Amino acid sequence: MKKPLQSITLILAAIAFALIPVSCTDDEHDHDHDHDHAHADGHDHAHAEGEEHDHGHEHGGIEDGPNGGRLLTTVEPHLEFFVTDDRKVQITSIDEEEKAQPIGEQVVKVIGGSRSNPIRLSFAKQGDVLMSDIAFPEGNDFPVVVQIKNTADGETVTEKFNLNLVQCPECPNKEYACTCDHEH
Repeated sequence: MKKPLQSITLILAAIAFALIPVSCTDDEHDHDHDHDHAHADGHDHAHAEGEEHDHGHEHGGIEDGPNGGRLLTTVEPHLEFFVTDDRKVQITSIDEEEKAQPIGEQVVKVIGGSRSNPIRLSFAKQGDVLMSDIAFPEGNDFPVVVQIKNTADGETVTEKFNLNLVQCPECPNKEYACTCDHEH
């Protein structure tokens, strides 16, 4: 009975990761442009045959936190998702003045890495922040799913984004937290 349950779990994990939007590069983008095209930024773009197709994008809506991480604004208080130099994830609670404050009673889980072999990170309080139990594996660009449960009301919020750990050439942040308006 264990084998079918494992298979079902793997299939569900694969479906969940398949639904995470990923951006495409010009090399990976070889098809007819006479259609609507949904980008990872969530905007649909219509392209006519022969029309110039610019893969640069704006980071519309991405905000960075005081540590240089990505601000998760779908929860209150906002949380900063920051990947440390040792590839662990630090979650910091951010107040209305965009200053770090002691973490509340949130429970955070992160799934990321290879879609065929995802890594699951759990978090424990370390001082005023939450720190992941393990680090992300090698690689600089992969999807992540962040689940944040507020223990006060039991509500769970899910954030999905591509974790690009390449340094932005124009600002001090990594690309996953970059707020610059430039091509990638």
